[in-house]
Amino acid sequence: MASRGGPRAAGTDGSDFQHRERVASHYQMSVSLKSEIKKLIYTHVGIWLLLLAQMCVGHFKLLPHDQVAMPYQWEYPYLLSILPSLLGLLSFPRNNISYLVLSMISTGLFSVAPLIYGAMEMFPMAQQLYRHGKAYRFIFGFSAVSVMYLVVVVAAQVHGWQLYYSKKLLDSWFTSTQEKKKK
Repeated sequence: MASRGGPRAAGTDGSDFQHRERVASHYQMSVSLKSEIKKLIYTHVGIWLLLLAQMCVGHFKLLPHDQVAMPYQWEYPYLLSILPSLLGLLSFPRNNISYLVLSMISTGLFSVAPLIYGAMEMFPMAQQLYRHGKAYRFIFGFSAVSVMYLVVVVAAQVHGWQLYYSKKLLDSWFTSTQEKKKK
């Protein structure tokens, strides 16, 4: 438009460059989706730490079993759910598609599958609690099955949104990759 120290191009005042300074929409979407996924990962880490604390208290007998019950079987494989979150975080700095895909697949295996198994494992105890009012396991005075179902519901939502946003992020990255190949 203008040479260094030389005359400006005829018919311009130098303000016609702003249309070229917009960020492409897929880059904007990538940044916002990464932010949302990070929030979900941090929420997942919080849930994971609570389950880990409950398991440690139960196994090391730091509190009596009438205050904190022993963990259900589904909680052990759920501890592996931290791995998909770490893979997701590792995929962000360089938009690594393979890490994000591995994160999504392992979220299904290590996060969603144990939650489904946990809902099935606790169902007979939940039926007994709500039909007969009998609970045999407690977490700080609350029925353990009620507390853990609440954890399952919240964790399922976190992982569901995490998978949804990861898929949208993957689509955004593919759009970016396809545009680079066209050039």
